[in-house]
Amino acid sequence: MDIFKNRNFVRLFFAALASQMGTTVGNMAFAFFLLDRFSSQPAYATLAELMYSLPTVFVFLVVGVVADRFDRKKVAENCDWIRAGLTVVLFFTLFTGNIPLVFFILFVRSAVTKFFYPAEASLVQAILPKEQYAKAAGLNQMLFSIFMVFGVGIGAFMYNTIGIHGAILLDLVSFIVSGFLIRACQIPLEARQPNGAFNWRKASVKDSLNDFKEGIVYILKNKLLASLIFGFFVFGFVNGAFAVLPMFTMKYGLAPDRYEWHTSVFTVAIGFGLLAGSVIGTLVSKKIKPHFLMSVPILIAGFLIFLLGYTNVLWVYYATAFVLGMCIGPVNIAIGGWMPKIVHPKLMGRVSGWQDPFMMFAQSMTLGLVALLFPKIVSNIDYLYYGMGAVILLVFIFYFIALPKFSAQAAEIDVQEKLGTQRKKRVKSVY
Repeated sequence: MDIFKNRNFVRLFFAALASQMGTTVGNMAFAFFLLDRFSSQPAYATLAELMYSLPTVFVFLVVGVVADRFDRKKVAENCDWIRAGLTVVLFFTLFTGNIPLVFFILFVRSAVTKFFYPAEASLVQAILPKEQYAKAAGLNQMLFSIFMVFGVGIGAFMYNTIGIHGAILLDLVSFIVSGFLIRACQIPLEARQPNGAFNWRKASVKDSLNDFKEGIVYILKNKLLASLIFGFFVFGFVNGAFAVLPMFTMKYGLAPDRYEWHTSVFTVAIGFGLLAGSVIGTLVSKKIKPHFLMSVPILIAGFLIFLLGYTNVLWVYYATAFVLGMCIGPVNIAIGGWMPKIVHPKLMGRVSGWQDPFMMFAQSMTLGLVALLFPKIVSNIDYLYYGMGAVILLVFIFYFIALPKFSAQAAEIDVQEKLGTQRKKRVKSVY
């Protein structure tokens, strides 16, 4: 691929890989550690998961602002150094057995992680031509798929071979490697600070709120961008449903005696589907218009979700999950390749910063609805699948009608030209 001839992208890609490795291995190993040590209190493992998602609520107002106002390269790099330092503290804290303090460190480390990805995504937008955005999105989707398929297995393997402390040391090494890779990137100052130099000493809460408001207004004014951001809400809805529905399906229907094993197989099936869909989506992204790459897989996914609720055959359930994963991959690539083309580089951090909150809100809302409905109100779990399938089909209708119209109205932004203009202004101000 031509994209790998870009050394800056290669460094950022492998930095994201190392960062994801550090996050995944430690999180999964720690979950196994808690289940072993507190086998009679599974709530500890659930609480640990909450420490990874809850920080979004506290930092989503500022993550995008930080990525847009500060040096994006330094933000991403410093996230790695801070997480490395917190990992060292976590390593020694585990010896004390102070679990509340361990949870607090995990919470802070996860909060710092939220700042990494908007900054990294903004840098990728700045260093690639628009023709390669879809490829970059496809590679990132493949990376996510690999960790989805093998993340639990890698965490379990590391925990059983090198123990919890060894897994945490692997986290430490991963964050350090990521930090050095980002430091090695040669990225122009105008790409790192498209809004110009920023003096944090003069920053105020009012300025941060104004920047946050500017990001919301920018999204709402661009109907295509608002529609794409809505896609992350849909992903959160699907993620929330599939976090529990397969487990309930196995426990109360298809495989009550070995529901844990079969739930894991479902995860592997949909993960491999995501990986296959990412490869296919990357290959066809140049040949198919983005709105078709989004809407058609969503239509197929809607019918597949109905099939998941209807079938009573395990292999059909797994095969359907695999194809469903194949449908999700191209949708992610379409959004990831489209957004950098229509977002001004000065606001990319704030726009990227909305992705995680939308997903987490939809995921939490869906989990709450499932907890409320099943089994007190809806006793047959199949109806939950049918309801979710109906919602997905409504999303398809909206996208199929709206995306071509919004796409015609939206103007693509030449990011390199905008950054070039910024560079000229900076040179003039110097002289």
